[in-house]
This record gives sequence, C-alpha cells and structure tokens, in this order.
Amino acid sequence: MSGRSAIVIGAGIVGLATTRALAVRGYKVTVIEREQRAVGASVRNFGMVWPIGQPAGLAYETAQLSRSLWKQICTEADIWHEEAGSLHLAYEKDEWKVLEELSEIYRGRKYQLLSADAVLQRSPAVKPGKLIGGLYSQEELIVDPREAIRKIPEWLSAKFDVQFIWGKAITQVEYPLVRSGNETWNADEIYICTGADFETLYPELYAAQSITKCKLQMMRIESQADNWRIGPSLCGGLSLLHYHAFKAAPSLNILKRRLEAQYPDHIKWGIHVMVSQNGAGELTVGDSHEYGLTHDPFDKAFINDLILDYLQQFARFKNNLITETWNGVYPKLTNGETHLVLQPGAGVTIINGLGGAGMTMSLGLCERLIDAG
Repeated sequence: MSGRSAIVIGAGIVGLATTRALAVRGYKVTVIEREQRAVGASVRNFGMVWPIGQPAGLAYETAQLSRSLWKQICTEADIWHEEAGSLHLAYEKDEWKVLEELSEIYRGRKYQLLSADAVLQRSPAVKPGKLIGGLYSQEELIVDPREAIRKIPEWLSAKFDVQFIWGKAITQVEYPLVRSGNETWNADEIYICTGADFETLYPELYAAQSITKCKLQMMRIESQADNWRIGPSLCGGLSLLHYHAFKAAPSLNILKRRLEAQYPDHIKWGIHVMVSQNGAGELTVGDSHEYGLTHDPFDKAFINDLILDYLQQFARFKNNLITETWNGVYPKLTNGETHLVLQPGAGVTIINGLGGAGMTMSLGLCERLIDAG
C-alpha cells in the first residue's frame, strides 16, 4: 500500500482512469471537478471501446488493456456493457479490397471477413442493396458513457474511499497546493486531467504544444421497438479513412481518392458515419470533426443532414425519431502522437491529448503511466 496522497483535477474519463490507477495502488485520492457532474466530451460520445482502430504494437495493446479494465469496472460497478463487436461494411469493390487487406494484415486479431448473407445474419440493421460483405471484429465493447461516467465515481468512492469534490474550479497549482478561490487542498502528487480546458492551468505550456480542439456533432435516435437490437456497432466506408490502424491497407489511398471525389462535403467536415446501441435500445449516430482552438457553440443542421444521408445508405432501423442532438469538444494532438504527458514541476503531471480515443485508451494508458511511476 502506498500511503501517499494524490489530487486529480477533472472527473472525465482521463481523470477517472488516473484515479482508478492510483487508488488500486493504495493512494488516498481526492478528485476535484469544476462542474457539479462531468458534462464534457466523456459523456458526449458513442461509448465505444474500440481496439480495431488502433495500429499494431503499444497502442493496440493499451486498447486491449483498457477493454479488460472496462469489463472489470462495469461488472463491479453494475454498469451496462455489451461485447457487441463491430461491422465495417463494404458496398463498393474498393471498400471490400481494403477490408480484405486489413483481415490479412491483422491476422492475429479476431477478425472475420463475412459475405453479404453472413453480414445480414449478424445484424438486421444492415441494408442489403449492393452489399458485398463486411469485416467483423468481436473485440469492440460498448458502454453508455452517460451512465458509466456517472457510476464510476460512485464505485471509486465506495471501494477505495476516493473523495470527490464537485463544483470547484481549480485556478492555481502551487505544489503541493491546489487553489480554488480562498480554498486550498494539498497532496503528495497532483494530476491535471482537464481535457479541452487549456486556458485555466498552465496556458503558456499548452500554447507551446502541438495541440488543438476538435468539435464533433452527434445524434441520438429513440429506443427501438420490441427490444430490437442492431448487434455489432456499424460503420460505413468513410470510417476506413478515419482510424490509424486502417492506414496499413495498401489500397486505402485508392479508396480515399474515390471518396474524396464522391463525398467532398463529408471529407471537408471530417464526417465518417457509425452507429452504436445502448442498453436502453437507443442509437447513437455520428460524427463530424472540426478543428480549431475556439468553436462556435451551435450545431450545424447541414452536418447532421450529411451524417443521416450517409447513414441511410447502409443502415435501417425500426424507429428513426431523433430525440437529441449535441456537440462535444475534445483535445487533439496535431503531431501524430496518441497522448500528451507533461510535468510542469515536481509532483505535478498533466495527462491530455487522447483525441477521440479517450474511452478506448484512457484506462490502459493511465494504468501504465501510474505503474511506471
């Protein structure tokens, strides 16, 4: 048992992952969150734990570690989760060629190339039409991020006596102290996990990094009638351009040229289209990607229309009523790195920059960082 104390600033997925890694090692952890509950990017996503998107090596191994930790936490904290897997669909020969190459390149992973008939047996939500087939992976795990990010603090408090302080914005760090107005707290170690908030703490340090912010738009479709399930999370051809792991396919550039010519607006707004389903039967659909340090707070209706138009090419549902739309903003590194770890002073560590892979990578990454000391 450590006997040491730690303060974690931020109660999103990175902060919670850091807290878990510290708590299991015997740290007395206090988490301080500026909002009354986590409301940022950690609750505004698909809830996908997505190893398929990570390239071979440390990134993929970290995603798999995250997956195993998610399963453990969800079981202990009574959080709904489903080992739904994923289906990447091919309606054109160039899409199918890329899927064939990926299945060969990643032979060690649990991938299956499926015929059109086999795809339709896996998911009643897939449109037959010109369907050629799909790449099925059983490795992807789905949670409902809103439930998970709410329940994990309750679990950490009950199991490890972690203290959560809500509604306090830390505006200054003077190791070993952190300050919010006239209030201060101190600890042996301080971890800053503030996501897209670059402005409050160490703004000059952040300004020197290759980091920006990404705004995404997403939607939720009402619960499906009669407990109808889509099966695996579904992805169209545009998603093959999005994930780093897929860059290994030799034919990807051929597919990319065709998609750029056919879907210029989708490419311009960083749109690739996926759908996942939560325990209540609701569907989460998205998303887009706009980059910059300041984003307007408004959803663009035409972006949602582009997403839905593309979705209708490969998916069909029993119910189609959109009940919610939203946008989220997360930090994104521009130098190709998967995360950012900085130590601005003794006893202070910043963990940030996981981009759109926070749900997939945070638990594994923070486990490894804390384990390494």
